[in-house]
Formats: sequence, structure tokens, C-alpha cells
Amino acid sequence: MNHMLERKNYERKDSGALDPAVSALFAEQMKTFEAFKATNDALEKEVKKLGSADVLTEEKLGKINKTLDDLGDAIKLSQKHAEEIEAKFNRGGLGGGGKEDAEIKAAGDFAALTGHAVTVDDFRDYKKAFNTYMRKGPDGRQPELKSLSVGSDPDGGYAVTPDVTGRMVAKIYESSPIRQVASVVTIGTDSLEGPIDNGEAGAGWVGEKTSRTETSTPQLGKWTIAVNEVYAEPRATQKVLDDAMIDLEAWLATKVSDKIARVENAAFVAGDGVLKPKGLFSYAFAATTDKAGTRPWGTFEFVGTGTSGAFSATAPADAIYDLVYRLKAGYRTNARFMMTRATVGAIRKFKDTTGQYLWQPALTAGQPQTVLGYSVVEGEDVPEIAANSYSIAFGDFAETYQIVDRVGISVLRDPLTLKGWVKFYTRRRTGGGAVNFESMKFLKFA
Repeated sequence: MNHMLERKNYERKDSGALDPAVSALFAEQMKTFEAFKATNDALEKEVKKLGSADVLTEEKLGKINKTLDDLGDAIKLSQKHAEEIEAKFNRGGLGGGGKEDAEIKAAGDFAALTGHAVTVDDFRDYKKAFNTYMRKGPDGRQPELKSLSVGSDPDGGYAVTPDVTGRMVAKIYESSPIRQVASVVTIGTDSLEGPIDNGEAGAGWVGEKTSRTETSTPQLGKWTIAVNEVYAEPRATQKVLDDAMIDLEAWLATKVSDKIARVENAAFVAGDGVLKPKGLFSYAFAATTDKAGTRPWGTFEFVGTGTSGAFSATAPADAIYDLVYRLKAGYRTNARFMMTRATVGAIRKFKDTTGQYLWQPALTAGQPQTVLGYSVVEGEDVPEIAANSYSIAFGDFAETYQIVDRVGISVLRDPLTLKGWVKFYTRRRTGGGAVNFESMKFLKFA
């Protein structure tokens, strides 16, 4: 009972949904958006009346636009904080349960991740051995060699302990928007394959006594996503490792996850497919519609804005409508936009034929900003608006893009290459690629 009361009070103070400070952020965002609309309406009237906008009005609109971006960031941070608090409760780190519950959960996560059933005592021994290995290397871990073997990778590396893996995956998930919306699967081999069923059987009309000829038979294709390797190599002095009173596992997780998150995010969005995933925005594009049926599989359809490096000056919203309704209805159910913050800022000014703004802010915690009612994912690795750029994607990301994670994150300790320093060579195997080329459309600024 006391635990429940403690949790309730804590959530009232720290949860993004209940904290008065967070509510104030949403209220301020709505207030700022109203100011944005009023200023943008005034600017449009100036252009219509005078042929050009007042410089001061444009400057004011730009400042308000930036304020909306800043408020959006503040809300995201608040929501992230609330999620972290909830995660602590789920791990037993706050209120009750404590360290023992966290270790029980971590041992279970470890078993699910590696396929090795381990007891809590095994997990504690393993964690202690890993910490010793980080500080002193192989010689220092000999007494715990048996415990370490349950987590060793087949290639001889040392798997990161389960709680480190959990934190690492969480950080990557939060900092890589495409992981939030794409399909993600973990495999135990070096590639993932699946069938492509985009063929069509032949059929035709025939009379009662008319001869029947053979019709075409549909064929199946195959897609393959290879697993690539990304690495990081943080280092620390041997003196720090000997004397530091810190959690070395947390230190390594922070160092590595930040690096890997940025590298993976860039590859999933814009990677060229050479020793890295093929990014969503790196495939071939064509203006051929799905209905025409002549666009090669492996090529995405694009919609042009009609203006090089910009939206149309006369009807900029038309391109957004065209983009949305080029997508088949079945895919629109789970569709969303992906674009950079700067592109979102440009679309904020657009209205429909009734004078309503296409962009709408999030109204409550957990809800995203929207354009035409569809949520928007901000991805800063997406190309910015430029001549002939593909700067907006719209579609069902889970149906379109497949991320493949290979089980096992390994750390190799190197105290020899650079005297006085210890390198922690950490690697992760992951891949990604598009598997459905009808479920996503792109806006081309041309």
C-alpha cells in the first residue's frame, strides 16, 4: 500500500501527462501557434495588398516559428523523462523491489537475448566478471571464466551484459526516429530473406465453345537484407580504470550508444548500401504511378512540387495533398510523414481551401504533431529542401523498411596498442533495406 502511494505521488510530480510544468508547455505551444497563425495571416494580407511582405513581419514570423520548434523539443524531453521514470518503476528501481528485482529482470532479459537460461546468481557473477574484465583484462577475470562463457559471442568477443544491452537499445531507439516506425527484427544469421509477391495471374473472357489458351502464371521474387557491422572504439587511461569509482558498464554504454545511434540513423535514412544499410532515401525514384504498373520493383514513386528547390508559390499545399493521395488507401491507415525540422517549419504556413492550417501541434502528451491529420517524424538525416531533392517521405514505414539486428554486441579490450590507454573495441551487426516499394511515396522539389 505504501509502495502504491509512493508511486502515485511520484508520478504526479514527474509524469509528463500530469506534471503542471508539462501542461504549461502544451498551453504555451497552443498559444504560440495561435500567434503564428495570426502573424502568417497578416503577412499574406500584406503580400496580397502591397505585393510583398513587410520585413519586420517576416522576421516576427521566423522568431515564432523557431519558438514552436523549441517548445516541441521541450515537450519531447519532458515525455522522454516521463518514459525514463516509468522504466525505472518497471525495473523495480523506484518505490519497491529495488536492486534484486532489477537483477531478476535482467537475468530474464539475458536469457531471452542469448538463448542461455541463467540464474540470478549466474548473472551477478557474470556482471562482476565483466566489470573486472573491463578494469584489468583477461588476467583479472580468470576466477570468473565459467560465468563469462554463458555470454560469449561465437567469434570470441564478450557479449555486453543484458542490462547494458537494454540501455543501449533504448538509447538507439530514442535517438533514431526510423527505428520507432520501421519494422525491426532480430536474427541469428548473416542475412534476412523474404518472398516478393507482386506478380499477377492472367485471366480473360471466353465463350461456351471457345478454345482456352494458357494464361500467365504469377511468379515469386525474393528480397535479401544483409547484416552489416558498425563499430565504436572509446578509450580510457589505465589509471582511470584502476582508480575510478564509477559504473564502467554505464560508462561504456553511454559512449558506444551515442556513436552507434548517430551512425545507424544516418545509414537507415541515407546509407548507400556499401558496407552499410541501404537508406530509405537512397533508392531509385520515378514519376510512374502504381496504377500505370510499369515502374520497376525496387523504385519508389515521387510527386513533384512543380518548382525547383521549393514549393509552388501559388498553391504550395497541393503537392502535400498529391503526395498523400498517391498512396493506396490500405497503406494510408498507418502512414506518416518524415522530414527535417526546417521542412516542417515551411509547411506550417500552408492552408487548405477553407483556410485551415495543414500543420497542427500535439495537444496532449504522447500525441505527435500532424500534417493533414497524419503524424510527423522529424529526421535530421533526411535531405533538406534543394533543387531536385527528395525531402519528404510519406507512407507506412513498418511496411516499407525492414531493420535487421544480429544477436550479440561484443566488446574487445585492447591495452597493448596504445601504452597507458585501454581501447574498448565495440561492434554491433545490423542491416536495413526497403522491402515494399508501393507503401511509400516521396516529394521531389523539382
